[in-house]
This record gives sequence, structure tokens and C-alpha cells, in this order.
Amino acid sequence: QVQLVESGGGLVQPGGSLRLSCAASGSISGITTMGWYRQAPGKQRELVATITRGGSTNYADSVTGRFTISRDNAKNTVYLQMNSLKPEDAAVYYCNAVRTTILTNYNYWGQGTQVTVSS
Repeated sequence: QVQLVESGGGLVQPGGSLRLSCAASGSISGITTMGWYRQAPGKQRELVATITRGGSTNYADSVTGRFTISRDNAKNTVYLQMNSLKPEDAAVYYCNAVRTTILTNYNYWGQGTQVTVSS
């Protein structure tokens, strides 16, 4: 099992910045891709950004140029730097980790952290 603990959410004004962190523990060997997803009220959970163990990144179009995902493999931690936040970025943000085994991939989720963008 992999445990993911997120931190860094909160209330920010439009145009502001927040940095989310997600620390992985447990059976962390074999974790390949880590990432962030978000879910706003009444909407489906959507991908925000992912990063492989080697550092390759992928972003949703809506956050490209404003958000930056990074990863510290030594600390088993993934970060999401969010700049120029907009009201539509408000959501619960979930950390995700994929652990790869010979037979299959396992997906793990954090408990979520609330991001509110409002003046």
C-alpha cells in the first residue's frame, strides 16, 4: 500500500499563488508517475498535471503556463506550484501515484486538499 498526504491548500485571491505538496510513504518502490487531479462541485475529476520518475511532465491545457509540477524522488514528494490562479481553478485537489508491478499498475489517491480562489 501507498499512503499519500497532501498539504498546502487554502484560500487565495484571484491572481495569487499556492504551492501544494504530496508526500508518499509505504510501498513506494515501484512508484512511477505521480500527479495532481482536481474536482470541482458538480464536475468530474480531471487531470491537472503529471510527472514521471524521470521528470517528464504533462499538463492540462487550462493550466499550462501557470502551474508547474515538480518532484523530489529522494523525498518521495511531488509539488504543484500554482500561479495566476483563477476562480475556475477552485476545486479539491487530489494527489495520485501509480505503482507499477510486473502484473499490473496500482493507482493510489490522497485525501484531497481544498483550493478556494475568491476575492
